Amino acid sequence: MKKLAIVVLFLAMGFASLPAQKSGWRLDKAHSGITFSIRHLVISEVTGNFKDFDIAFTATKDDFTDGSVDATLKVASLSTDNERRDNHLKSDDFFNAEKFPEIKFKSSSFEKVGENTYKIKGVLTIRDVTKDVTLDATYNGSIKGMGGSTVAAWKATLAINRFDYGLKWNRTIESGGLVAGDTVSITFNLELVKPSAQL
Repeated sequence: MKKLAIVVLFLAMGFASLPAQKSGWRLDKAHSGITFSIRHLVISEVTGNFKDFDIAFTATKDDFTDGSVDATLKVASLSTDNERRDNHLKSDDFFNAEKFPEIKFKSSSFEKVGENTYKIKGVLTIRDVTKDVTLDATYNGSIKGMGGSTVAAWKATLAINRFDYGLKWNRTIESGGLVAGDTVSITFNLELVKPSAQL
């Protein structure tokens, strides 16, 4: 009996020494969106969005400087409101949705650079190609939601060269420019909810 008490005490001390669990935020997908745009025929832009995605965000500090974010975008859910174009984007000329079904971002640091602006560094993976990137993020503030929860809004932008990730299809137009530009701009508009009580 004495040995059992010692074991219980030891385990309790061990758990007490563990770091505090980060506060988790739940994505409100109905009020969030991920869009992208790319230059078309040199003079215009084509825009689209991902309809299926997930964001995991945690932080314990009020200024979010210990924040961590993981994002997963389902390639098959991309839409530009043009079925033929969408099928081309999902083909091996671009994303190859069948072989590489997900685009992933995982943060490595969350640096506050202004009153409500941040640099979120991490790695972006497309078609199994992983590269370091930096998102420019703006914290738009928080309000109290239903049931005492907290609702926070963020906007983050990222520009990448699609050729770096193997999205290499293109065609030259008569004027000498390219049908599709090389830079893709991605915008995250996110609404996150934290319950009133965290375990």
